[in-house]
Amino acid sequence: MVKQISESEFDEAVKSGVSVVDFSATWCGPCQMLGPVLEKVSEKHAGSINFYKVDVDEAPNLCQKLGIMSVPAVYLFKDGVQTATNIGFVPEAQLDAFVSQ
Repeated sequence: MVKQISESEFDEAVKSGVSVVDFSATWCGPCQMLGPVLEKVSEKHAGSINFYKVDVDEAPNLCQKLGIMSVPAVYLFKDGVQTATNIGFVPEAQLDAFVSQ
């Protein structure tokens, strides 16, 4: 399950364990296509990886801090440290491989 979080909840959410954060926007077509794919992958990794979604229009300061210029942007965090980034839509197998690294 992918949990919607706000800018103020971000640091606490990703501070421990492995977290995948989808930075997206409601007006973005590829973001809308990625949503169901991310849900499927999150169900496969339930209990071992945390999945979050951040609306870039509601989190401008966070997006600036992380340097997000394009959406969808999927960031992988390990214990609060960003370790990988994927920009744009990807199919389920590729997203699964990305979060499993």
